[in-house]
Parts: sequence; structure tokens; C-alpha cells
Amino acid sequence: MNMMEGILLLIIGVIAGGYGTIVGAGGGFIFVPALLIVFQMNPIIAAGSGLVIVLINSLTGVVGYAKQKKINYKIALTIGISAIPGALLGVWLLQLYSSQYFYVIFATILVVLGIFLFSKNSPLEGRLFKKRTSSKVNRNDQKKLNHKWFLPLGFVMGILSSYLGIGGGWLLVPILVYLFKVTTHQAAATSILSLCIYSIVGVGSQLFYQNIDWMVVIFGGIGVMIGAHLGVILSQRIPGKVVMQMLSVLLIIIGIRMYFQ
Repeated sequence: MNMMEGILLLIIGVIAGGYGTIVGAGGGFIFVPALLIVFQMNPIIAAGSGLVIVLINSLTGVVGYAKQKKINYKIALTIGISAIPGALLGVWLLQLYSSQYFYVIFATILVVLGIFLFSKNSPLEGRLFKKRTSSKVNRNDQKKLNHKWFLPLGFVMGILSSYLGIGGGWLLVPILVYLFKVTTHQAAATSILSLCIYSIVGVGSQLFYQNIDWMVVIFGGIGVMIGAHLGVILSQRIPGKVVMQMLSVLLIIIGIRMYFQ
């Protein structure tokens, strides 16, 4: 790797770390596509290296969000611990299936989720959704859903995190917001802590399979640490709806581009 590539990775890391911390996605959903599209990296190595970046990003973000007292520790620990077996399964699936499916699965999930978030955050839908989330019925549903669904939700997050190498926050945050009625900023902070827990297991598995490019991790890791600190600061100034709109547009753009890789 030459110096220009290192600087480019550093810049991508700053952007991924800042954005990933704000939306609670760990930055991998920006960093991994960059490795695939810009650096033409093997998808398996990109996923493994991206998962290390997610861990670095989430560890840095947790420190900042803990100081702001935005983390729901009960939700984060439940999802994070239940995601551990899923993370192990995700690494195994990554080794089993041909890399040609990686792009199709990744792109489809990103585009579908992006369209969903975009429609939910349109002006008309936003007003209707605000009325629904303010009702007592929704608050009662939250308690029931929390108890019943956090364990399987964590398991699925673990699989997606290890298989795609981008963490699971890009999917976990919308689920917490729209199904469990958690505020956007609290959902992002909670997602970052849960990422820390199951990403450690995923990274350990990727180490075993030797799927990590350490030069990418060094340059990208420095970038995401800087970006994560900036993201924690900026998150206090960005409305939750704007965060979701940014997430939806970015997911659609990345997904469409990956269809052509």
C-alpha cells in the first residue's frame, strides 16, 4: 500500500467513523463498500477488515455516548449478547458461500432499507408517524416487544454483522426506532454499544480465518477514531429525522452502485 492509498483510507475512515457514530451503524456500511468499489478488494477480506473497523468505531463512540448518558444498557446488552452465536454463524457462512452472492445480498438489503427509511421520513408520513408514536398503545407495545423479540433480533444482527462486515446498526437503528419506539439518538447510542459486544466475537473469528488486511485497519482505524469523536459531538446538533434521511439516501446510493460491481 502506497502513501496516497493510506491517506485515502484515512479520509474514508473519518467520514465513515463520523457518520457511523451519528446513525449508530459503526461506519462499516461506508467503509466496506469503499474497499470493494475503490480498492477492488476481495469481498471476504473487505468484510473481515471492515468488521475490525466497526469494532474500533463502536468502542470510540461508546465512550462519548456514555458521557452523554444516551445509552440504554439493558437493550444494548440483551441484543449484544444474543448476537454472539449469530456472529459466529455469519463468519462460517461467509467462508461457505461464493463471493459472487456478496454483492447481490448486500446491495439488495441496502436499497430496500434505504427506500423504506426514505418513505418513512417524507413530510406527510413523518406527521402521521409522529401521531402514532405519541399514543399510550405504542408505549405498551414497546414493553411487550422488548421482552419478546430482542433475543432473536440480536441473533440476526450478529449474522449480518459478520457476514457483511458492516456491523448491524444500519438495520438495528431503524428497527429500534420504528418497532420499539426508541428515540433516534438513543437508538444510535444503544446500537453502538451492542456493536461492541458482538463485533469482538466476529473479529476473533475473522482473525482465526486470517481475513484481515492490517494495513487497511491501521490507516482506516485512525480515521474512524477521529470521525467517531466528531460524530458524538455533531449528534447533539442533528435532529433525529435528518439522521434518518441521511441514512436512507446513502444506503440507496451505495446499494445501487454495488449492483454494477
